[in-house]
Amino acid sequence: MPHQGRLLFRMAPLCMLLSMLMVSCFNFCLCHKNSEFALTNPEKREKSSTKETERKETVAEEELEPEILEVFHPTHEWQALHPGQAVAAGSHVRLNLQTGAREVKLQDEDKFQTNLKGLKKGKRLNINTNTYTSQDLKNALAKFKEGAEMENSKEDQERQAKVKRLFRPIEELKKDFEELNVVIETDMQIMVRLINKFNSSSSSLEEKIAALFDLEYYVHQMDNAQDLLSFGGLQVVINGLNSTEPLVKEYAAFVLGAAFSSNPKVQVEAIEGGALQKLLVILATEQPLSTKKKALFALCSLLRHFPYAQQQFLKLGGLQVLRSLVQEKGMEVLAVRVVTLLYDLVTEKMFAEEDAELMRDMSPEKLQQYRQVRLLPSLQEQGWCEITAHLLALPEHDAREKVLQTLGALLATCRDHFHQDTQLRGTLGTLQAEYQALAALELQEGEDEGYFRELLDSINSLLTELR
Repeated sequence: MPHQGRLLFRMAPLCMLLSMLMVSCFNFCLCHKNSEFALTNPEKREKSSTKETERKETVAEEELEPEILEVFHPTHEWQALHPGQAVAAGSHVRLNLQTGAREVKLQDEDKFQTNLKGLKKGKRLNINTNTYTSQDLKNALAKFKEGAEMENSKEDQERQAKVKRLFRPIEELKKDFEELNVVIETDMQIMVRLINKFNSSSSSLEEKIAALFDLEYYVHQMDNAQDLLSFGGLQVVINGLNSTEPLVKEYAAFVLGAAFSSNPKVQVEAIEGGALQKLLVILATEQPLSTKKKALFALCSLLRHFPYAQQQFLKLGGLQVLRSLVQEKGMEVLAVRVVTLLYDLVTEKMFAEEDAELMRDMSPEKLQQYRQVRLLPSLQEQGWCEITAHLLALPEHDAREKVLQTLGALLATCRDHFHQDTQLRGTLGTLQAEYQALAALELQEGEDEGYFRELLDSINSLLTELR
């Protein structure tokens, strides 16, 4: 027993040394097998992991690089583009809706760029700036223009030839119509025929009315209205205002109103032919409403933009005639037209004088004629301040609008009368309340500047001036 104790005591150091050697070997193997468990420096471990990451990214790039570098070189024809292929910059790419594949081709301008690249790769461009002089360039430009003109002339010749193939000359058509007993008439010939039919004693009333109705269509054109003077047709129509038939008077005035409109030459001939006197007679005598409507239409066309006719109108007592017409029962429609005419004449004279002072483009004779028209004093003398104010009681909004405009134009002349007219103030106050409600409805509907708002502004302006 003592002997065994001594033996174990002697082998203890040896066993301890062997154990330490085995632990060291195990740690060494474990470090080489898995670096994560190795007892190494943290900085060295971080550097090694960074190198490992860079190595993996390099490998990934090397694996993807062949696909990225596979560039598809298009041509001028559509070709299918396969997955993984890149397209050169400036190429034209589309999606084929039938096959679902993408297709690519070069754009038109790329042809020049491709050729230029080929030249750059091959020969060197030799550009000599001294080859052409300025005179050579001018001569080349002149030849270019001549070539363009020749090309245009060729196109014109081809177009004319095409028109000749599609359409036949008028001479051939006239011959064919003559064989068919069909006559082609000009506007002048048609107007002569219509005037002859109207002036013929053998024509019935229906034929005369039909002739005047057709004639009105043609005289709307300025040239045709002036041609009516050349063969005396205008005077024949003016004489028709003396007819005993109301329909003849009506349609004759209808024709004259169309011929007078914005046609100074015809207006002058009408004044000399006595049209103004005849129209005033129709308006002053007992006639059907339709006849007076057409006569007033002709009178308005004759007076507008013709200061000499406006002078004659005042001399012949035209304002008295219109005043009687307005005060006649059943003529409310004509009253609105009369007020509109007066407003147009007042503003026309005012604008003519202002334009003459600012632009000086009006002839001195015409400006002198406008200055001789004493329209505003005549309106005041004839009682039109009171008449116009009373017309504000008309029920139609359009009629009220015309009357308000005329009241504004007459304000400078009729201010004293308007101040003393208590009925006018009451009417304006009633209309103000009415149009305030209507303007509020317009605002609710999203109309900031509606029709009733404008009427309300006119009423407010008048009330402000009359305070």
